Amino acid sequence: MTVLYDEIMVRYGELSTKGKNRGYFINRLAKNIREVLADMPELKITAVRDRAHIELNGADYAEVSNRLTKVFGIQNFSPSIKVEKSMPIIKEEVVALFKEIYSEGQTFKIATRRADHNFELDSTELNIALGDVVFDNFSYAKVQMKKPDITLRAEIRQDAAYLSFEDIKGAGGMPVGTAGRGHLMLSGGIDSPVAGYLALKRGVEIEAVHFASPPYTSPGALKKAKDLAAKLTVFGGSITFIEVPFTEIQEEIKAKAPQAYLMTITRRFMMRVVDRVREERGGKVIINGESLGQVASQTLGSMSAINEVNNTPVIRPVVTMDKNEIIEIAEKIDTFNLSILPFEDCCTVFAPPSPKTNPKLENCIQYEKRMDVEGMVDRAVKGIMLTTIIGENWDQTEEEEFADFL
Repeated sequence: MTVLYDEIMVRYGELSTKGKNRGYFINRLAKNIREVLADMPELKITAVRDRAHIELNGADYAEVSNRLTKVFGIQNFSPSIKVEKSMPIIKEEVVALFKEIYSEGQTFKIATRRADHNFELDSTELNIALGDVVFDNFSYAKVQMKKPDITLRAEIRQDAAYLSFEDIKGAGGMPVGTAGRGHLMLSGGIDSPVAGYLALKRGVEIEAVHFASPPYTSPGALKKAKDLAAKLTVFGGSITFIEVPFTEIQEEIKAKAPQAYLMTITRRFMMRVVDRVREERGGKVIINGESLGQVASQTLGSMSAINEVNNTPVIRPVVTMDKNEIIEIAEKIDTFNLSILPFEDCCTVFAPPSPKTNPKLENCIQYEKRMDVEGMVDRAVKGIMLTTIIGENWDQTEEEEFADFL
């Protein structure tokens, strides 16, 4: 089947329930679609109340379609053929299209929509006229109103008529950014990219915060984390990647805390730093990939001791999932093979052989009194570096700059 499409009609997901805020949600979805398709300037994208339209203008339909299936906020979409708004020509195109897509034994129905109320036929008359032309040209034609094999949709607009017959399922969820901004603690592992993906699905705009401890962590580990962030851009557009210099803090913890408490105090410092970054950059929540009981720092006792350093809500999208469930999602979103590359991250380089699974809060506080907690956090936050990740080829146009919080 070789059908050349002129346009893609995009239908929204949960946006129909958003009442007076609907316009905001639609505009954000349109922005996200434009970002995901930014390297295809021939496209023309318009979004109206009940759907969006993407004029292809010669662009590769298969590539556009593949990208749209990943954008959160889209319920489904239909590739369409643009036809001159004349009944003889519309009928001629319907016959030509059915010769390509309709076979004996299949059922069909016609569903029309007349946005141009000055057109010569109303929707009911259009349904009858186009149904008749199918019966006149295909002796085996059989209509079925419920769950037919083919539904031909004809939409009469001001500029032209549009014919479509496919509905391609979208990613659902909410447009990224409509729920506000959150800060994802992005390691190089399997869990945190999945947590980021699930937060994106509910409309959270994420900024990825990654802790680097050179020379204990390598440039390869840093690039791996950025590549993981790039994998998430396909679901809603660009992501700000925030690299935190963490060497001083880790060396100080290693020098002044008992080995069994290294992981707990390291995570407490991470929470302090990411919360400061969140505050400076207008975030509402912290997001991480903790899964209950998976490692020593993810027991309820450890989480309680770690979270004590701030009052910011922490979202843990994978907290109740088994590892196999997380891996299944990681494979689906194409982060798994990256995540298992053998680069170290700062949570593993100083990991003790027997970390505390139920650390005492009073011990954590006592050990931290030996350190310049506020000073180290201040220096880490002032030393962050920002990278805007735009698509999976981010490193071809990478631009980094020091953040200025003064």
